Amino acid sequence: MSTALPPRPRSAPSHTSRISIVASLYNDQYTNALVENCRDELSKILPNTQLDIARVPGAFEIPVACEVLLNEPKPPQAIIALGLIIQGKTQHANLVADSVTKSLQTMAIRHQIPVIHEVILVEDEQQAYARCMGAELNRGREAARAAHMMAELFAVMKPATLNK
Repeated sequence: MSTALPPRPRSAPSHTSRISIVASLYNDQYTNALVENCRDELSKILPNTQLDIARVPGAFEIPVACEVLLNEPKPPQAIIALGLIIQGKTQHANLVADSVTKSLQTMAIRHQIPVIHEVILVEDEQQAYARCMGAELNRGREAARAAHMMAELFAVMKPATLNK
């Protein structure tokens, strides 16, 4: 498990024009913090990028909203999926987390657009706080940095596609 954030990228790419965040409303004190940390980090590393935010009821609804964005005529250069699932006494959390993970990965591969997966499965509120609100292991900031890195990489790998 990672114990620190990856380093902040040094420069903002000129080609990235749009990133979308799809975030769950469930466990809102944590998911709101994920969104705010992600938004703040993106404003620092990609200040001229359009940022769209879509909020959905829960983690299970995140993939379908991502699919809609990926099927737009001009999809975003990256999508960041943010949510928090707290493990309970049943297998429900594991089923939702597994379904979301497989769906997001399948979409990213099929559409060849980065889908950053930060729908977090935690054991308790202490872990939720550390990952959503804490300074060292903040998954919102980490998601922003990953989106930047992947958008940069894809711009180099698929330059003709980005200029359509």
